Amino acid sequence: MSTTTKQPSPAAAAASRPGPLGRLRPLAAAGTVWYLRLIALLNVVAVVIAPFRNTVRHHSEGEFFTPYLLTNGLATAVLSIFLAVAMRRRKRAAWIFNFVLGGFFFLIYVLALAFPGTDHYREHSFNYFSTVLSGLFVLFLVGGRKEFTSKGDRSNPLTALATFVGGLVLGGLVGAVLIGFYNRLSGAGFGNEFGYAVARMVTVTPSDRVLDVIDVPNWLNAFINAMGAVLFLLVLYVAFRSPRGKELLNPEDEAKLRTLLDKQGERDSLGYFALRRDKAVIFSPSGKAAVTYRVVGGVSLASGDPIGDPEAWPGAIDAWLAEAREHAWAPAVMGASEEAGVVYARHGLDALELGDEAIVELDEFSLDGRAMRVVRQAYNRVKRAGYTVRLRRHEDIPEPEMAELLDKADRWRDGQTERGFSMALGRLGDPADGRCVMLECHDAEGELRAVLSFVPWGPYGLSLDLMRRDRETENGLIEFMVIELLEKGASELQLKRVSLNFAMFRSVFERGSRLGAGPVLRLWRAVLGFFSRWWQIESLYRANAKYRPIWEPRYLLFEKSSEIPRIGIASARAEGFITAPSLPSLFRRRHARTAASGAAPVLPTAEGGGKG
Repeated sequence: MSTTTKQPSPAAAAASRPGPLGRLRPLAAAGTVWYLRLIALLNVVAVVIAPFRNTVRHHSEGEFFTPYLLTNGLATAVLSIFLAVAMRRRKRAAWIFNFVLGGFFFLIYVLALAFPGTDHYREHSFNYFSTVLSGLFVLFLVGGRKEFTSKGDRSNPLTALATFVGGLVLGGLVGAVLIGFYNRLSGAGFGNEFGYAVARMVTVTPSDRVLDVIDVPNWLNAFINAMGAVLFLLVLYVAFRSPRGKELLNPEDEAKLRTLLDKQGERDSLGYFALRRDKAVIFSPSGKAAVTYRVVGGVSLASGDPIGDPEAWPGAIDAWLAEAREHAWAPAVMGASEEAGVVYARHGLDALELGDEAIVELDEFSLDGRAMRVVRQAYNRVKRAGYTVRLRRHEDIPEPEMAELLDKADRWRDGQTERGFSMALGRLGDPADGRCVMLECHDAEGELRAVLSFVPWGPYGLSLDLMRRDRETENGLIEFMVIELLEKGASELQLKRVSLNFAMFRSVFERGSRLGAGPVLRLWRAVLGFFSRWWQIESLYRANAKYRPIWEPRYLLFEKSSEIPRIGIASARAEGFITAPSLPSLFRRRHARTAASGAAPVLPTAEGGGKG
């Protein structure tokens, strides 16, 4: 792919270069982050090492004061870490918090040193050091102000306040009940017990007024303190969390994406999965390309290649990255091809190979030859048992038959957890997906035993979306259906290529089994083989290698290596491997039906369907 970039004039280039102050702003912003990191480290050291803790305590009391946020408390250490993370993500709310609180402490320190009658503060040189250090922090905040542009959720302040009040009330009630059971003294009413618990949560030490009527074991005091710490962390998280992506694919955006897919859909086998309606979309300024994504846990997670004209990809990627930075989301891409990975790399993203996609060219596939003997025998065994396969576009299936297919597929689901994001459509039987292809497998008695569904990959290709089968059927039934598609697809559907499952870490299994493989590679292969007992890692590679496919690598793209664990968790959540329990999910129906009268049910795809 080649792009033509207009070079700016020397005058325009000079005007666009930042001046001295512009170059200092990032350094000032980085200075605030490192200050908070250092303070967090010192606070942790003060908690762990008693002599240093006593020194900090001594300088925090009486005639001394310490730099902003330096105490001997673990809570302040946690607060400093939270603020450092929020400031590193350039969150505006964190800047405001530090400027207000840090400026207040700096002002108090200055007044303490300058106000008449405070000579005892001026006698200690450490107070000047604390004032200067706190003042430098505030100065760095002012200098780097324009760097903190990431927006938080507008509901964060009110939600944090509600969380704080609700948590205090709940913790106070729990603490009051426990105090009523374990109080060694008499005379305390519920108000005293509730106040004791709340005071313990907020200030760690209770008011002296209740000590003559309340005496509880140390473990209960520690438990109440722990509730306060959890509430503190929760309030911090709610106050500084990134906004959640609320814009999902609307009908107008879906129509635009379908237009782009009609023109450029054959470029990427995963392109049709951009039509998942739990994704959002952002278009290039020209409207000729788009990036689809979902925000999960503060990660803006795109999937596959950008949709549309590759010449317009940079515009869509720029818009997507700008939105991610505006909201402090970590940008990441799952399942990008090598071509898209190169374009993303020009925009500052790094790549990590995830695995390979199995693609079969129909004109090159054959069951002949010694290498296909095992596959051929399994295929013939299922065929002799009387199984047959029918290929149809979804739009060619009458509504009553589609309803029956979906009912069977629903009953064959292995659990209620929906799985799939980058390589699954997330629905089955929607009228808008009429060009999808359904493979129906019937036994000798004509009973439906398995279904496969494929989404379009341009005009001459298909990409696997869903696999469902009756668990009581013979082994090899899915392989039989795939081979029937590979042998009949060209004549019945004018197909040229089919994309099958995605094999994660395929190269590790392939190279690790070769003669001369190094010890690190063999160890990595052994680790993946161990985890294959629970997840289909090696088995997916073996299952697809039998078709002698072309292996196309797919990549995970990310901006910072430190974000990889966070991106991994977000990806697992998006794909359905990690689910957060909630009350609505406990009562959710196994499938949802369309609102249109007489329409076939639309089945959410789940475990047992989709690639990988």
